Amino acid sequence: MSGDVVHDKIHFRHDPKWSSRLAPAEGGGRLVCVACVLEMMESEDVASVRKSYALSGVSGVLKCSPGAMRELLQQDHRVSMCFTASLLGMLHTAEDTVTLEKVHQVLVQLLLELQSEVLFRFVVDEIHKQLSDQLSVKAFWPILHLLGTLVEAVPNVAHSLVTQYVPLLEHLCSALLYPDEALKASVLYVWLKLFGGSAAQSLPVAIRDRVCILLLQTLANAGSPQLIKNCVGLLWLLVQLGEAVSVMMNSPDTQIACDENQSIHTSNGQLVCQNQEQQSLDHCRLPLILKQLLLGGDEMLQVTSAKCIASVLVHSPIQYSAPFIKADVPEFLFDRLASTKSEALLWSVYSCLLLLTEDPLFFSQCHSVYGIESLVRSLKEALWLSNQGVQKQGLLLLSEILERQPPGVRLFPSGPGFAAVSEAVIAGVSSSCLLVATQGASAASALFRLNHQSRPVQYSEVEKLVEAVTNRFSELPLLSYAHRRSSRSVQWSGLSSQASRSEGFLLQALVCFQAACRLAEECASEPVLKENSFTAPSKLNQAQDTLESLCHSLLHCCDSIWIPTVIRMCERAPSAQMLQHFYSILSSQFTLLPPLMPVFANKLASSGFYRLALEHKGLLCAGNRNPDLNASCCGFLQKLSVRLLSQSDSYQYDVEEVENLLLHNLPSLCWRLSDWPSLLREAPGLQLCEYKGPRATQYCVLIILHLALQQGDRLLPDRTVFSSVLWLLHSVQEQGVCSLPRPVLRSAIYLLAVTQDKIHSLDRAPLNCISKALSSCQSFSSLYIHHPALLHFICRYPELAEKFGPLVLELWLTRQTEHTDAGVSMTDVQEKGEKRECHTEERQDKKPDTETAELLSLTEKYPAVILTLLDMLCTREAALAERALGVLEALLRGHRDYEVDLCAKLRPALLQALQRFSVEIVGHGHVHTKEVNSLPLVLKLLCAMQASDLPLSSSYSEMDGVHFKLLYHVSNIAGKLMPTNTESLLPALSYLYCCLSLCPAHCTDRAVSMLLSNSGLMDQLQTVLSSSPSAPSLSPSACPPSSLLCCSHLLLSSLITLQRVHSAQVHKSISWSLDTAVQRLLVQKRNTDNLLLVSCLRFLQTLLDVDLVSAVVCVSTGPVLVGPRPPGVQDGALYPLGLRGTECLSTALSGLLLQKHELLLRASVNCLSSLLGFLQRKSHITAKYVVCQPWTRFLLFCLLSSGDCCLLHPAILRLITLVRGFTKSHTCHSNQLLQHSSTAVRWEPDLLQVMEAVEKRGVKELSQEAAQALGLLLTQIHSSVLQPPPTEEHTQRVRNMMEALSLQTQAESCIPSLPSNILRVGDVSVWLCDFTLTTG
Repeated sequence: MSGDVVHDKIHFRHDPKWSSRLAPAEGGGRLVCVACVLEMMESEDVASVRKSYALSGVSGVLKCSPGAMRELLQQDHRVSMCFTASLLGMLHTAEDTVTLEKVHQVLVQLLLELQSEVLFRFVVDEIHKQLSDQLSVKAFWPILHLLGTLVEAVPNVAHSLVTQYVPLLEHLCSALLYPDEALKASVLYVWLKLFGGSAAQSLPVAIRDRVCILLLQTLANAGSPQLIKNCVGLLWLLVQLGEAVSVMMNSPDTQIACDENQSIHTSNGQLVCQNQEQQSLDHCRLPLILKQLLLGGDEMLQVTSAKCIASVLVHSPIQYSAPFIKADVPEFLFDRLASTKSEALLWSVYSCLLLLTEDPLFFSQCHSVYGIESLVRSLKEALWLSNQGVQKQGLLLLSEILERQPPGVRLFPSGPGFAAVSEAVIAGVSSSCLLVATQGASAASALFRLNHQSRPVQYSEVEKLVEAVTNRFSELPLLSYAHRRSSRSVQWSGLSSQASRSEGFLLQALVCFQAACRLAEECASEPVLKENSFTAPSKLNQAQDTLESLCHSLLHCCDSIWIPTVIRMCERAPSAQMLQHFYSILSSQFTLLPPLMPVFANKLASSGFYRLALEHKGLLCAGNRNPDLNASCCGFLQKLSVRLLSQSDSYQYDVEEVENLLLHNLPSLCWRLSDWPSLLREAPGLQLCEYKGPRATQYCVLIILHLALQQGDRLLPDRTVFSSVLWLLHSVQEQGVCSLPRPVLRSAIYLLAVTQDKIHSLDRAPLNCISKALSSCQSFSSLYIHHPALLHFICRYPELAEKFGPLVLELWLTRQTEHTDAGVSMTDVQEKGEKRECHTEERQDKKPDTETAELLSLTEKYPAVILTLLDMLCTREAALAERALGVLEALLRGHRDYEVDLCAKLRPALLQALQRFSVEIVGHGHVHTKEVNSLPLVLKLLCAMQASDLPLSSSYSEMDGVHFKLLYHVSNIAGKLMPTNTESLLPALSYLYCCLSLCPAHCTDRAVSMLLSNSGLMDQLQTVLSSSPSAPSLSPSACPPSSLLCCSHLLLSSLITLQRVHSAQVHKSISWSLDTAVQRLLVQKRNTDNLLLVSCLRFLQTLLDVDLVSAVVCVSTGPVLVGPRPPGVQDGALYPLGLRGTECLSTALSGLLLQKHELLLRASVNCLSSLLGFLQRKSHITAKYVVCQPWTRFLLFCLLSSGDCCLLHPAILRLITLVRGFTKSHTCHSNQLLQHSSTAVRWEPDLLQVMEAVEKRGVKELSQEAAQALGLLLTQIHSSVLQPPPTEEHTQRVRNMMEALSLQTQAESCIPSLPSNILRVGDVSVWLCDFTLTTG
C-alpha cells in the first residue's frame, strides 16, 4: 500500500513486533515498521526522496496516532536511541532542505512523544558534540536550528541548557564571532528562545554579559534583514533585564575578532578563538545602534528601537538619559514624529521623549526647541486617531516639556507658533475621552506660563483655550453625593469611575483656570505686555486681542459657569484640593478688572460666599488641616472684605486697619458658624497686640458679620447677633478699655441696629452701655453708617435720641445731599432755573425718593423727629436746611395718612421762628444773624402747609388764632424786606395770596384790611410791578423774576376783589400801566412765561370785572390804547382801555386761546368773558364789533379742527357759548348782534361737529365741568332761533343729549372737576378756584 511505512525488500526479515497496523486491515489502516525506517535512514542506497517520504509517514503517525510509535519504541530503549542517532546523523548527510526539515520535525515530535529524559540528554549531548566537532560553518546551521526548535518546543531543554550545558552556551557565544550572518541569525535564534522563557533567570551572569556584548557587536555590523530582526528581538528581551541594561550601557565600543596569529583548528574538533573582547571607553555603543535603527526605513524596527530606548530609560532615567541625549537621539525621535502616523511608533516615541525630559541636559542642549514644532504637528495628527492612549501620552509629553522648559529660552517666540500649539491643546481638551481632555487641560496650564507667551501676547488664543476648557463643563456627568447614595450597587462601579474622571477633569480645569488668571495678573503688572505694543497694526481683531478682553472673558466664565459648577460639585462632599484652587481663582478676579469689582463683590457677598468660605474653613481646616486651603480661603475673604469696605463711605479711612485685623486673625478663625456665639461670649484677658489675640478674633468676627449682613447673608440668627454684640460691648467696658477700635465699634452699632426688630425694648443698663460706647468715639460721624436701621435704632429710645438723634438725622440728610449734588453741574443749575416754572404738577405728584421715604416712616413712628427736622430747617446751614424742608414738604403731601394734625403741630413753632425773624430784620432788610438766612425756607414750608391743609378744616374757621398771627408776621416781614431779596419775598407774597384765598368768607374782611393797611407791603408790590420786564427803562438784570410778578398779580387780584366786597379802606394805592400789560399780551407773549401770562390775565380779568376802577390799583393808560387827545366818543366810553386797546386785547386773547395750555386757556376764556362784559356795559356797539370780527370765525375754525380732545374741552365749549349767546340778555340791539354772532358760530358744521364729538365719546365720559359747559351750550341752542333752522332730527338729537346730561347731573355730585386746593407751580402757589370757568 502506498500509505505503508515499510521497505518491501527488507521488511520480510524484520521481527513483526517492530511493525504495527494502526487500524484494521479491512479499513485500510497504515502499516508502520520501525526497523524498515531505521534501515532506510542508515542506508546510503536508499534515495533521499524515499527517505523523505518515510519521514513524512512517521511524522503523520506521530501526529495522527499519539502513542502508537511510543509502544513500538519502548519495547527496547536501544532501538529508540539508535533511531534518534540515525536521525541526528542525517542532519549532516542530508543535502536537500526538504529532507532536513523532515528530520527536524520528526526529531522534535519523537522527543515530545517519548518524553524520555535520557533521550533528551542524548540529543543535547550529540548536539554539543557535533558543534564541537564540525569543521565547516555550513554544518552548524541544521544543528543550531534543531536546538532552537527544541528550546522553543520542549520546556525542559532550556532549563537543562542554562544549568547543565554551560560549555554548550559558550560555544553558542563563540559562534557569534563568525562572519557568516546566516550562522549568526541561527545562533541568535537560539538565544532568542532561551531569553524568551523563564530559564533566562538561571543563566550564568558571565554568559549573559557576554551575550549582551556580542549582541551589540553583531547588531552594529549586521546587514541581512533576518539577522537584524533576530538581533533586535533579542535586544528587546535583554533591555527588560536591569542587569543586562547596565552591562550594555556601561560597555564601550566592543570589537571581538580573531588574532592574525590564531586560526580555527580541528585538533580535538573544537573551535577556539584566542582573541578576547576589547573594550573602548570612548562612548557607549547602544544609543548609537538604536539611533541607527531609527534612521532605517523599516517601521517595525523603528518601533522596536523606540521601545528599547524607553525600556532602558525606565530602569534609571537619570543614569541612562545622558548618553542618549549626547548621541542626539531626541533629535531623531522628533524627526520620526514629524514623518509618521503609526500609533505604535507615536506611542513609543512619546514614551522615550517623556523619559528623556527628566534630564536637564535635554533642555540645555535645546532639544525641546528643536522638536517642539514636530511635536505639535504630530499631536494634531494623533488627536485625529482612534487610539486615546497615544493622544494622552502626546499631551503628557507636551505638558512635561512646557513645565520643565527653562524660562530663558522661549519655545514660541512668534504668534503663529503659539497659535499652533494652542490649537493642538484645544483639540485635546475637546476630546471625547475625559482622560485625554484632563491631560489637555494640564498642557494648557503649563502653556499659560509667562515664559511661553509670544510677543505680542496672543490674548485671543488664551481666551479660546479658557473657553474650550469651560465648554466641557456642560458635558460633565457630575454626580452629587445624593445621587451616589441612591445609585444601585450594580451600577455603582461604572458611575463611580465616571464621576472620578469628571472630578479629575474639574480639578485639572481649576488648575488651568488659575494659571490663566495668574498669567493675566503677570501681564497686567508689565506695561509692555499690558499694552501689547508689538501687535500688528493691520490685525483686524486687535480690539479683541487685548488683556482687557481676556480679563472680561475670565470674569464672565468664572461668574456664569465655574462658580455654579464647583459649588454643585462640592455641595455634599467638598474637596479640599479643588476648593483651594477655586478660592484662589476668586481672589485673583479682584485684581483683573477693578472697575467691575464692586458689582462682582456685591454679587458674591449677597450670594452667600461669606457663609460658604467660612463653612469650608470650619469643616476642612480645623486642627491645622489643609493649610493651603485655609490660606486660599483667608485670601479670598480678605480681598472680598476689603473690596466691600472700600465701597462704603463709612470705612474709607479704616480699610488698612481692618485689613490688618483680618490678615492676622482670619487664619485662626476655623470655627464652625454654630460655635461663633460662644466665641463672642468668651472673656479673654488683656492682650498686648491690638491686631492679635482672642479679643482681636472677636473683632474680626464682628466685622465679618457686619459685611455679610450688609449684603443680606445672615450668618447667625438676629437674636443671637444682638445679644452677642451687646455682651461683647459690656465685656470690653468691664475690662476698663476706653473704647473699641473705630471700625469694630461701627460694625457693632450696625449689627445692633439691623437686628433690633425682634428684640424687646432695652432696659437702662444696656442702653447706658450703648450710649457709653457711642460717646467713647470723639466723632459720631466716624461711626455713622448710612442705613435706615440706624435711624430707627437711635430714635427708638429717648435716651439715645436725645443725645444722638439730631446728629444721626443731620448725617442722614447730609449724605443724601452729597449724593444728590454729586452729579449736578453748573449747566444743570442754569437749566433748572430756566425750567423750574414749567413743571406744573410734576413736583406735586412726584413720589419721595427712598431715603426721604425712610424719614417719613421714621416720623410716623416717632413724631418728635418732626420738630428736630424743623429745628434743622431754622438753624442749620443752607444745604442741610433745604434737605430738611424737602422732607417736611413730602411729609405734608402725605399728611392725610396721619391721624395727628401735623400742620397744627408745626404752626406754633413756625410762628416763633417768624417772631425771631421779625426782630432780626431791621431797617431795609439787613440781617444780624445767620438764622435769618433760613427765612425763605420757613416761608416755603408755610406755603407747603397751605397746599396740603384742607381749606374747610377747623384751623381755618377762625382767623384770630395762629393763622392770623402768621399772616400778620409774614405781611410785616414782606413789607420790610429788600426788594432784591426775591428768595424770601416770593414765598411771602405767595403765602399771603393763599391765605386770602383759603380764608373763610366771614374772616376775609379782617385779613384784607390788615394787608391794605400795610404800607410797606403795598410799596413792595408797587416796586415789583414797576420793575416788570416790559418796563422799557429797566435792564433785564434789574427785572424781578417772573414768579415774583406772578405772585404780585395774583395777590392784587384777591385784594381788588375782597376790597370791593368789604369796601375796605385803602391807605395806599398802586399804579399800574394798562397799555404796558396789553402790549405784553399782544407782542411779548412768545418771550413771556406761561404762568406770568396766566397771572396777568387773571389780574386784568379782575380789573375788567370792576370796570378798570379800583381803590387798590390806579390804572394808567397811554396813546397806544386811547389815541390822541381829546378822546373820541367810543374811546371816552371805554377809557382807560379805549377802542384801539379793545382791539389789541381781543386780538391778544384770540392768540392765547390757541396755545392749548390748561391754565392759560382757562384764564384767556375768563378774561375774554370779562372783556365782553366790560364792553357790553360800556359800549354795546364795540362789543358787537369785537364778536363779529372775521378773526373770531377763524379762531373757532382752528379750535374745532384740533381734534375731539380739544373740541370737548370745557374752555372751548364755554368759548362757543360765549361767542354765540353773548348778547341774548340785552334788548337794545339784540336782534342785530345775534344775527352777526350767528355768522361766527354756525349750526352746520360747527355745532353739528360738537354734537357728533359728544355722541362719539359719550356723555358719561365727559368731566363734570365739560358736562356743565355743554349743558349751557345746548340750552342756548334749544332756546334760540337758528338761521338756517336745524332739521327735526337735529333738534331731537339736542333734546336727547340734554336729557342725558340732566340724568348725569342728578346722579353725580356737584363738586367741580378741578380740586378746590392749592397747586404748586414751581415756587408759585395757585388757587385753582380762581381759574374755574365763569358762567356769567
